[in-house]
Amino acid sequence: MNNDERDEALWKIAKKRAMFKRSFSVYVVVNAFLIAVWYFSSGPGSYFWPIWPIIGWGFGILMQYLAAYQGKSIFTDEQEYERLKNQQNNHYKN
Repeated sequence: MNNDERDEALWKIAKKRAMFKRSFSVYVVVNAFLIAVWYFSSGPGSYFWPIWPIIGWGFGILMQYLAAYQGKSIFTDEQEYERLKNQQNNHYKN
């Protein structure tokens, strides 16, 4: 890997991490707002409906975190391409 390729890879990682930080900030603010709406409209003791957007959106945030900080994502085009390419190469060898 030459310097240009390394710099490009590092730039991709930096962009993913910055996007995660922005997304997480929005997640916290919006869900705090939803909890405040629940609290002031129904209050404690009533059905805690904000749990559904917290869980659903939280799963997306978790996937974004894993892609940004673990470097591996199950949803990348490159990984799927390599997997299919390897399968096809193995198929033609047999």
